[in-house]
Amino acid sequence: MSNGHGLILSAPSSGSGKTTLTLGILRALKRQGVAVRSAKSGPDYIDPRFHAAASGQVCVNLDAWAMSPERLRRVADGPELLLIEGAMGLFDGAPPNGKGATADLARHLGLPVVLILDTAKQSQSVAAVVEGFARHQKDVRVVGVILNNTGSPRHEMMLRGALAPVGLPVLGAIRRQTGLEHPSRHLGLVQAEERPDLEEFLDRVADVVTADLDLAALTALAAPLPASTPGKVLPPPAQRISVARDAAFAFAYPHLLADWRKAGAEITLFSPLADQAPPECDLVFLPGGYPELHAARLAQNSTFLAGLRSAAETTDIYGECGGYMVLGDTLTDATGTRHAMAGLLPLETSFAKRKLHLGYRHLKALGGPFFGQLTAHEFHYATTISAKGAPLFEATNAEGDTLPAMGLIKGRVSGSFAHVIDRCE
Repeated sequence: MSNGHGLILSAPSSGSGKTTLTLGILRALKRQGVAVRSAKSGPDYIDPRFHAAASGQVCVNLDAWAMSPERLRRVADGPELLLIEGAMGLFDGAPPNGKGATADLARHLGLPVVLILDTAKQSQSVAAVVEGFARHQKDVRVVGVILNNTGSPRHEMMLRGALAPVGLPVLGAIRRQTGLEHPSRHLGLVQAEERPDLEEFLDRVADVVTADLDLAALTALAAPLPASTPGKVLPPPAQRISVARDAAFAFAYPHLLADWRKAGAEITLFSPLADQAPPECDLVFLPGGYPELHAARLAQNSTFLAGLRSAAETTDIYGECGGYMVLGDTLTDATGTRHAMAGLLPLETSFAKRKLHLGYRHLKALGGPFFGQLTAHEFHYATTISAKGAPLFEATNAEGDTLPAMGLIKGRVSGSFAHVIDRCE
């Protein structure tokens, strides 16, 4: 049974400052010597890397759409204080009924919620927002409020006065200021390793949080994590797995790699950007990431590409999203420049004209390294110019609608734009 405690940081909507404040709280608690780790609600690869930098601990994903309640409890389990950053608004989830919302995590894990409110354009109306969220679903417990982007002491006084009758503690107020925003890109934030000022940024946010929030009162609101029980997981797709890991291939779910290691798989890492060939293994895994930003360099990395092509003769190779594109014949970047890739799948992709592909997916494997029914997520702006051959997955969306088959499989090489999250329980 876990002896840790947990707390969820959510908001009425995206853009409220959840990520920045979560990072500040994590770094501030770490500096105080608190054993703290974090999780991110939903299929997010960017924020967890910032979380890990702030806390010094691996940040896992807790996905209430793609994972069963039992699976969520197993991934959340641990002795430390667990802070979970919500996604979007508290009750925002997948169509048609909002499944997978942060509120579902609160229910499944029995954890309380602290609301982060962007008050830059509000005063007394904040009370109606908080009271509405606190009463909306009885089994989702809102236990406190953080006021973000307050304009002045007078503004803060008005907000606190309006919230007093609601009866929820105001844990602090963050003044509106510059320099705490993240640079952004089409798939969320710039990656943690791309910020040379990351440590300075984290310490600055932690300083603000330490000065303006009651951290002791915040952590006192955490509730015990539920007991977890052993259960089935997505088994390792091979005994020896080589995983690409660098700024171009950073999107591998920690819970899957942890499961595979626990099951006895041997996982090694290599860097395509450093022109490393995959080590000897039974499966090469190219995760998603931002290969389009490094396409020219990857196209010139002959040791990496030759190593992939050689491995394909005797070894299974699997690519997700960005990794899938690199396994193809060509990748056209945002400037319209066409780059030769590994040429192991009859696939041509392009970012010259971006088109958003977004949503949860139920998959049925037709071959490749995985078997049976899977849950997954798709989020990319690449356009498929040409894809010829046998598909890797049958697919439906969150609403159960049948989608065109996804991905390709050719010999021992396979891939798709879907990021596999878990097996269907």
